[in-house]
Amino acid sequence: MSLHFSSAEPEAFPIPEIVPIFPLPTVVFFPQTYLPLHIFEPRYREMIQEATTNGQCIGMALLKDGWKDHYEEAPPIYPTGCVGRIISSHKLSDGRYNIVLQGLHRCTYEEQTVMTNYRQARIIPHRSDASLSLTSEVRRHLEKTAQEYLTSKKANELCEVIGSATLTDPILVHNLSAGLDLSPIEKQFLLESDNLPQQARRLIDFIRFKLADLQTQG
Repeated sequence: MSLHFSSAEPEAFPIPEIVPIFPLPTVVFFPQTYLPLHIFEPRYREMIQEATTNGQCIGMALLKDGWKDHYEEAPPIYPTGCVGRIISSHKLSDGRYNIVLQGLHRCTYEEQTVMTNYRQARIIPHRSDASLSLTSEVRRHLEKTAQEYLTSKKANELCEVIGSATLTDPILVHNLSAGLDLSPIEKQFLLESDNLPQQARRLIDFIRFKLADLQTQG
């Protein structure tokens, strides 16, 4: 479980209409979070090389079950994902890349027929969470529940961060969604929320289930 909170809002950034898609089986990406990636497959090296000179954006997507049987082709992905901006890119001597993505917007993907070795999709951005806020009751409930769970996991320093008034509602909700030890399917369910308040309520429910499991084990 790794949580890295930032109090900074993402700057406005022009997102191309069509972006490369990087599908992974265990990674769900959220807006206003940061994702380090090691790129080693030839087709994705090509993707990074093109993206760094054309738009700086990549769409992250979760692979659906059964992907192993068709990995070299185009196994199905969940259509809801998050597009990110490459804010750091380092090419290694053997052609691999280490990059960092900054999450910009959740979106819906419409895959395109392309000649590239990597997949591409037209993106339909969802409504930005930047203008949305939680009710004070939901915010307090989320903070209290998360702090109780993190305390049980002996992550006391993070409890203080969660209670910080400098964290906006979107940063709090998205970073908890990304950083807590939830399954990829659970995180995808959070990403597919209609809005930030719904995502917060779903997150509270997941944390409560985990707390109940801990109490049962104890």
